[in-house]
Amino acid sequence: MGIGAWFGFGSREPQEPPASTPRAPTADDLVAAVDAVEQQAREGRVPAMVAARLRRVTRVVRDTVPRLDSLGPGSPSAYNVMATATNYLPDAIGGYLRLPRQWADSRPVDRGRTPLMILIDQLDLLGATMDQVFDAVCNADAQALIVHGRFLEEKFGAAAGGGALRLGPTPSAPPPPGPAGGVVPLAPPTGRSAP
Repeated sequence: MGIGAWFGFGSREPQEPPASTPRAPTADDLVAAVDAVEQQAREGRVPAMVAARLRRVTRVVRDTVPRLDSLGPGSPSAYNVMATATNYLPDAIGGYLRLPRQWADSRPVDRGRTPLMILIDQLDLLGATMDQVFDAVCNADAQALIVHGRFLEEKFGAAAGGGALRLGPTPSAPPPPGPAGGVVPLAPPTGRSAP
């Protein structure tokens, strides 16, 4: 064995190509995954209580996907949205649909819960988690708006106040002045004509 072989020179063995890293799913991929799990649930004719909970989760995922960039790279919340769309929802719905319906809806399998009850619990948990993620995304956007407003106040002066909510009676405007500073009545009094 020559010195070149120690350093990989002159080796006649074919080199293995480097392992490729799977690409991260795009926003379109996430929406397509949500569409697919909804289609799977429709075709499997899941019970109405499952369909309603699934729609809640998928609606929030769809609302969140366009805003994921505001969470920043490597965000656990962004990962949870991606995993919910591509893994957690398909696994939950698919696992339920693989079981015979009568058995899944009536047979206790875990601490007195049927597979249907387990699926409902999972969808409720995913729904609550996605609500928290959506709130975090919206709060990040709201904070950016607040920071921008403070910047503008510092740069250009006090804000106009953005409108104040007044709950009391609205003050009426004084009547327009008449000739020589007098007041002109807006309507003649009842039963008399105007002078």
